[in-house]
Amino acid sequence: MPTSPSQRRELRGDLAQRRRELGPAERIGAAQGLRHSLESLPEFLTDGKVAGYWATGGELPLNLAIAGLAARGQQFYLPVIDSNRRLCFVPWRTGDEVAPNRLGIPEPVNQDHVSAPNQMELVLVPLLGFDRKGNRLGFGGGYYDRSFDFLNVAERPAQPLLVGVGYSFQEVKSIETAHWDVRLDYIATEKELIDCTGGK
Repeated sequence: MPTSPSQRRELRGDLAQRRRELGPAERIGAAQGLRHSLESLPEFLTDGKVAGYWATGGELPLNLAIAGLAARGQQFYLPVIDSNRRLCFVPWRTGDEVAPNRLGIPEPVNQDHVSAPNQMELVLVPLLGFDRKGNRLGFGGGYYDRSFDFLNVAERPAQPLLVGVGYSFQEVKSIETAHWDVRLDYIATEKELIDCTGGK
């Protein structure tokens, strides 16, 4: 795994470019596969508070995977960046109004009911790269690591369960980590659900 900042930037760029080059049919097929992978995780079918993301830049879309949440009595949340560059979460349903934040990522306009990261039960985490130990190559902003740093002192798995979401081609052999990086519990791709908990 590349370890220098320039090598990591290059890897991020390569993975992001490959993701952007996917055609519509490939994205739809991947979204269907992702739904199957996530529905093999019992918590995804039962946890009341499920957070995700608004897919941008070729990210694996969640629309098919989350379609059944409301019918099961579950609430879906989208992240909002607060003034401390941490994430909080706001309920969102299909059709609710969104507007781009300072990074250009859509956020819910109605933010009357905001929940802290530790109030979520399961969080679907976007990524650029991953390994099978649950290490994640993110976008370099550190938003998820800062927001869920409390999990680094908890016995894992804990609440919330962190599930990375990405295409299978985003897997790399290993990712060098720093002490502030927060490990994922599972990774869901269009092909499989990867258990990173070590059987716990």
